[in-house]
Amino acid sequence: MLLTSIDPFVQEFERQFDRAFRQVAGNGTGAGMPMDGIRRADDVVLRFDLPGVDPDSVEITVDRGVLSVTAHREEEIGEDERPFIRERTMGSFTRRVYLGEHLDAEAIEAAYDNGVLAIRIPVLEKARPRKVAVQAGRGRKALKG
Repeated sequence: MLLTSIDPFVQEFERQFDRAFRQVAGNGTGAGMPMDGIRRADDVVLRFDLPGVDPDSVEITVDRGVLSVTAHREEEIGEDERPFIRERTMGSFTRRVYLGEHLDAEAIEAAYDNGVLAIRIPVLEKARPRKVAVQAGRGRKALKG
């Protein structure tokens, strides 16, 4: 018998994150929006790098368990300016992240500061870690069921 520690949330999040990463690597979608995901006891925080993006161009939607983040970055070039190097990606960017059923999609919060978009998604109460009381003194007879 093999015993292992399993956190279904982490497994599902990693699976979805890996799938999204493969999609991004394959077709370039989302290349201008790198993301970090952090799991805490009461919530999940996603951080997206969006330097040079006007916060008014950021749109966040949730539809059937999928969080979509869309942003637009555009560079204005004057008449007397001629670019000679263009390495910064411009245009619209979209990232989609699957939200498991244990996250509260109704209570999502977002903030944009210094080019970083942070999205906080609370974990539902039923999915939060909890302590289980241990009954002492009765051995196997204490557990009935």
